[in-house]
Amino acid sequence: MEIAENAALIVVDVQKGFDEEEFWGKRNNLGADENIASLIDAWRSTGRPVVFVRHDSLKPGSPLRPGYMGNGFKDYVEERRGKGDGAELLLTKTVNSAFYGTPDLDAWLKAAGIGQFVVAGIQTNMCAETTARMGGNLGYEVLFALDATHTFDLEGPFGWQRTAEELAQASAVSLHGGGFARVVTTAEVVAAAGALRG
Repeated sequence: MEIAENAALIVVDVQKGFDEEEFWGKRNNLGADENIASLIDAWRSTGRPVVFVRHDSLKPGSPLRPGYMGNGFKDYVEERRGKGDGAELLLTKTVNSAFYGTPDLDAWLKAAGIGQFVVAGIQTNMCAETTARMGGNLGYEVLFALDATHTFDLEGPFGWQRTAEELAQASAVSLHGGGFARVVTTAEVVAAAGALRG
């Protein structure tokens, strides 16, 4: 795996509101936050660009609504913002895809000549997956750091219920098998990113 010198890291919705288990239910991958932090650190240490995405929910009861403490980034993310030599973008959105946010992600990436990006964040099968899918459709080379994401148990139609881990695996299979993105691990990405300047 090769990580381009200007590859972007897109950190999707790593917000305090997702820690409210009574609202979201049971999550998977308790190591996701440590892996997200490792990716941000790798990008900072190599001067690559980082995009921090924040979901500003329009739903009144959402833990991610603006004005509520849950809207803010988790502490370990906030502490890493504004550090390093690489470009940084703060993007806000009200829907799943970071490509439908403000400012325009596609325009920002294209203006910087960026053709490859890595997706990490929350939730695996919602905003992270949707951002990866759109990126693939728009012609970007997308790497999906599966173990730097997590999600929650969910109930769908017909009484179907799936665990967070089942949903994460389904996302990985759809993205990778469907050609939207290459699903990778944090360790693979960090090693490849460091190899460039190491």
